[in-house]
Amino acid sequence: MTPDARARKCADVMFAQDAASAGLGMRIDEVTPGGAVLSMSVRADMLNGHGICHGGFIFSLADSAFAFACNSYNQTTVAQQNQITYLSPGQPEERLTATACEVSRSGRSGIYDVTVTGEDGRTVALFRGLSRTLKGQLFTEEEPT
Repeated sequence: MTPDARARKCADVMFAQDAASAGLGMRIDEVTPGGAVLSMSVRADMLNGHGICHGGFIFSLADSAFAFACNSYNQTTVAQQNQITYLSPGQPEERLTATACEVSRSGRSGIYDVTVTGEDGRTVALFRGLSRTLKGQLFTEEEPT
């Protein structure tokens, strides 16, 4: 199995069980080994008291992109720590895009940066996720002979 095919299968397996991301209307636009691009439209029920996208929904989009990126190697991987900086508000009905990129992966630890952008290309938020790999795989994969 090629690394790209493995990453895609990992994303398909995870998304099939990810009620949270699906319920928020997220879409996987791209997945590669160590990377993922997810997008989500800002719905009326995602707006805060200022009429802009609630930060929790922006965080959820970034966190999901991080999850698909760090699980793209078919090794069960979870978040160890995350942080986010909001730079610009998400607007009603705007499609936000979260692009996750692997910065480092060594042993059981990984570092991933996620940039959330608005439709006009502006940066909405910067997110950094630290991952920890556990025992297990997302799907059974035969060893090469």
